[in-house]
Amino acid sequence: MLDYRSYTFLEVYRAHSFSRAAKTLHITQPAVSQHIRYLEHCYEAALFEKTTRGAKPTPAGDRLFRVLSTMANDEERLRTELHALASETAPAPLRLGCTRTVADYVAPCLLADRVSAHPVEAINMRVGNTTELVQLMDTGEIDCALVEGSFDRARFDSVVYSTEDYIAVASPKDAASSNPRSIHDLVGERLILREPGSGTREILERNLTAHDLTLADFAGTLELASIPAIISCVAAGAGITFLYRIAVERELAAGSLVDITPADFGIRHNFTLIWQRGSAYAARYRALITGTK
Repeated sequence: MLDYRSYTFLEVYRAHSFSRAAKTLHITQPAVSQHIRYLEHCYEAALFEKTTRGAKPTPAGDRLFRVLSTMANDEERLRTELHALASETAPAPLRLGCTRTVADYVAPCLLADRVSAHPVEAINMRVGNTTELVQLMDTGEIDCALVEGSFDRARFDSVVYSTEDYIAVASPKDAASSNPRSIHDLVGERLILREPGSGTREILERNLTAHDLTLADFAGTLELASIPAIISCVAAGAGITFLYRIAVERELAAGSLVDITPADFGIRHNFTLIWQRGSAYAARYRALITGTK
């Protein structure tokens, strides 16, 4: 069981403030300061620097947060498991997060395989972009997440689920379908894309930067949070988009969309299951991909 001062540290870290942490924890600010001083003495390292904006974690504070947040979340899972055993009630569900592309086009098969192998296991799925899912793992609201975006490998362990083609598509009526040789040939088109924070958009922006381009170089942008809505808008001729081939396989086969990926913009990217580094439940999470346990 974690010491109560560890929970004070976690709240200060998340709030970036001693006073806000005190308010949340319903204790005095001097008590918060005393808890942090105790931990600093225990670990012989400064954990926060006071700034005009509040409390800034030191490198030691960052490291301690990664370890203690994993331990706190694991402890809560263990408490739930032990309560279920003692009360002979159903065990807590596995709480899985998925990015939107994964949720719509990958998760159904993954979950079908899992419940077939483990029919009594309960699974709850949350959907969000990579940034949102990482935050939910930090606060212990989900256990693991299948993501398409980048993540901090110092904070999360991972296993690759699949590697997918990332392509550009347009309506057959769109002028962009005339076999662009370079990504620069597409800058006259309107981009239809996901919101900031999504893995699909992050991959596009990162690879545009490698070609000395930004979203602002295109004729315009239209942001939509729904992948089906993006696909429908592109098919109607409202612009072009970049997404995973797995999301448009039916449209490509039917001819309602065409692949216009330039030769200099071929991208493959991993769909990856991630969880907090060092979690005692790593084997359970990995089993979602490997099919074991």
